[in-house]
Amino acid sequence: MAAATGTNKVFNTVSLSVPQNNSAHHTSVISVKDLIVRRGQYFKLSLVLSQPVLTGQSVVFTAKTGKHPSEDLGTQSVFGIGPNAKPSPTAKAVWKMDLSSTSNLQQGNLIMTMTPPANAPVGQYDLFVKHRDQEALLTSLVVLFNPWNLEDSVYLANDDEKEEYVLAEEGKIYYGSSNYINGMEWDYGQFEEKMVDICLAILDHNTKNEEDPSADVAARCDPIYVGRVISAMINSQDDNGVLIGNWSGDFSDGTSPTHWTRSYSILLKWFENGFKSVKYGQCWVFAAVMCTVMRCLGIPTRVVTNFTSAHDTNANLIIDKYCDEDGAEIRRGGDSIWNFHVWCEGWMKRPDLSTSGDLDGWQVVDPTPQERSDGLYRCGPASVNGIKEGKIGGNYDAPFVFAEVNADVITWEVKSDGSMAKAKTDTKIVGKFIYTKAVKKGAKASVLSKYKYLEGSQKERIVFYTASKIDNTNDTDEEEEEEEEPAGEDTGDDSTGGTEEPQPEQPPFTIEFVELARPRNGEDVNLKLVLHSKSTVAIPLLIKISVQAMRYNDTPAALIQKNKTDETLLPMKDLEVPILVRYLDYHKHMITCESMKVSALIEDKRHEDDIYFAEDNVVLLDPPIELTMPSAVRMYRPSHGKLLFKNTLQETLTNVTITLSGNGLYHTEQTARLEGLKPGEMINAMFYFIPFKTGQKHLVAVIDSNTLRDVKGKCTVNVFP
Repeated sequence: MAAATGTNKVFNTVSLSVPQNNSAHHTSVISVKDLIVRRGQYFKLSLVLSQPVLTGQSVVFTAKTGKHPSEDLGTQSVFGIGPNAKPSPTAKAVWKMDLSSTSNLQQGNLIMTMTPPANAPVGQYDLFVKHRDQEALLTSLVVLFNPWNLEDSVYLANDDEKEEYVLAEEGKIYYGSSNYINGMEWDYGQFEEKMVDICLAILDHNTKNEEDPSADVAARCDPIYVGRVISAMINSQDDNGVLIGNWSGDFSDGTSPTHWTRSYSILLKWFENGFKSVKYGQCWVFAAVMCTVMRCLGIPTRVVTNFTSAHDTNANLIIDKYCDEDGAEIRRGGDSIWNFHVWCEGWMKRPDLSTSGDLDGWQVVDPTPQERSDGLYRCGPASVNGIKEGKIGGNYDAPFVFAEVNADVITWEVKSDGSMAKAKTDTKIVGKFIYTKAVKKGAKASVLSKYKYLEGSQKERIVFYTASKIDNTNDTDEEEEEEEEPAGEDTGDDSTGGTEEPQPEQPPFTIEFVELARPRNGEDVNLKLVLHSKSTVAIPLLIKISVQAMRYNDTPAALIQKNKTDETLLPMKDLEVPILVRYLDYHKHMITCESMKVSALIEDKRHEDDIYFAEDNVVLLDPPIELTMPSAVRMYRPSHGKLLFKNTLQETLTNVTITLSGNGLYHTEQTARLEGLKPGEMINAMFYFIPFKTGQKHLVAVIDSNTLRDVKGKCTVNVFP
């Protein structure tokens, strides 16, 4: 029990029943001391007055949020009992109070429930009470979105999905390339200490709040608006956002994006350092941090990876790529194809797009600063259903997302005289795979069919050409696989008419890269180019092969090697061209790069205008980290594990750090340092921890050095009470 705050002789004590209320609202994991409730759902409290409540008297409660609370805006609500406790006729969001039959007004005992409406703005509220001529602050509380409530616009029916997309503090993010799909463990930590305060501070620091704080706070009733604000605030491109993006490869004055494994470290650093943007992030870090904030506020959210992701800067649904006369990629213009790109999906209704509800559900929200939307670097929410159906004319940024998963690609050879020749047209490469973590499983789930129809089907082409006619220029200034839904299961009615796809001329041979062994960091890379003839005559060829160190966002970092050879492809035969990339040639270039691009530009010497292009993105496998721990440990009891790591590179690793983290296992990252690790030398180390949360937990180890960057390993442990 606690006394109401304020100078008064009327209000004795108030009981908030915080543990019981927070448990009922699925917020006890956040706090058992502070009242945190979800809108559209009642919470219990009792109030003891020093005087009776007589017939005709009023007990008036007022809930207020923001600096300028207003009933008309929904940021203030007046309610209670008696004639003075009536809300304004124009009140937008009205709270409700119900007295229990066990209340005794004559004795001044009020036992009641209060319900924030399902359209209440989320945020911090002050709850005041007034009786006779006395008024006092009853309590402060936080109101969140409520995916458990049918009337809330973020309502999600499936309990397992709510467990995964709202309550799960750990997850997995997919990265690599379409040929090498890897998963990294990520600690979202949305219920860590101070997280609610951090998330509310993010909302308060957005540019709209500075311009019009009343309207901004009022708009927080809408998850569409909140998602848009968070998308802008996670990056720091045009505000004091959380993260600074950096794709240069130089992270010497901050933290490399590949080093992060948990959102909480980033968010806490931003919060405690005076809201100074944290260095550095790339797409998966931006998305992971946004997922943390969205889940904390109660919006069901998941992290999604699009492999072979297009960045269409001129909104024409065509990605123009360029190579030189040796086949090496060159950057010209803003278009690019990222090996992968990571964004978030938030679950919400979209009454602004459709009254039928067909565009409700998952919405793409992307905080990576790629293009401006309404003047700020942000993206979404864009309806996933709308993207699949080509309904991309409404809010927000759907044309940009549509291109990310659907754009066609044209590769041009740029000749020495500046002229260009078309080397390849590909209508199927973009949006090759789209994955998220499966619900309550460690496997990845394909959501490809949520974004588009079967690639190359008539329905998919009809949607593409329909979308291409929309004016898009104003919207933007190794593990088990589980299919969430079979990819391309709905190919549409092939009898439907539509614009036919222009078919590129097919080469007289097929082109394929074949790896002779899994490419490993520290070893030579062996692969071959295989051409299979479909012709009945011999074809004389000039084959140019280049190998480049690439950043994952399609930026060439260095040319590793190039060569050319004259070959003859015999009729209906295979031609194999070996490709060897030596470790000593690639190593220094690949330290800060994510992939190695092997390109082949093939000229038919019979016809100088007949050129063909193919490429392969090679991702090197790092040496493994072996972690062993007991399969089961007890909460609050000391435990330990072992870490093994062998330097398989042909040189000494220097400035070696070992960082350990894990939700519920460590409160903060634990870091140890070594001066060096010679070739073939082994790290054999014990580590210790005291679990403080129950359930299945993951410990993540990151080993970093000057020449081998941010190698990750993980193990699973079950923590029992």
